[in-house]
Amino acid sequence: MICSYLPQDESGRVSVFNVKRGCVKMTSDQSKSGKSGKSDAKLTGIEQLEAFMNDLEHPLKPEIEVVLENISANYPQLKPHIKWNAPSFRYREEDRVTFNLRGKDYFLLVFHCGAKVKQRAEGAPLIDDPTGLLEWAAVDRATVKLTDMGDVLAKKDKLAEVIGMWLEVI
Repeated sequence: MICSYLPQDESGRVSVFNVKRGCVKMTSDQSKSGKSGKSDAKLTGIEQLEAFMNDLEHPLKPEIEVVLENISANYPQLKPHIKWNAPSFRYREEDRVTFNLRGKDYFLLVFHCGAKVKQRAEGAPLIDDPTGLLEWAAVDRATVKLTDMGDVLAKKDKLAEVIGMWLEVI
């Protein structure tokens, strides 16, 4: 249920993609493979995300879906796609918030300033985090760890706040 606003079949899989110029209906074979009939290079970011989530096997998939919906609902200016084999959100043509799904009993949201390392002044982190959610890896890179549905729901509002603050400084 990654995008509750998209039609789903009886198994809960997204069966129709919203694209700028209409809809691309998936056949059952395409749905199973996560493909829309287009080559991977031509899938829109939203199509990449939907195909990825349809195929994702992760113990925290429902939690990941809730966080994806939270980000999409609160920040429509963020453009989803798949980067580093995980959902990532672009802002002003740079990746800014990326999921790290390597853990089995947790997942991370990585807050960064794009794919390429940029020279930044040393010192204080980019934002003051009144929520206490961010764990700083560098002055311009931080993570939020999420462990279960209770944790996701408890951090939902604070996470939306942190994303807003992150977008203001970059």
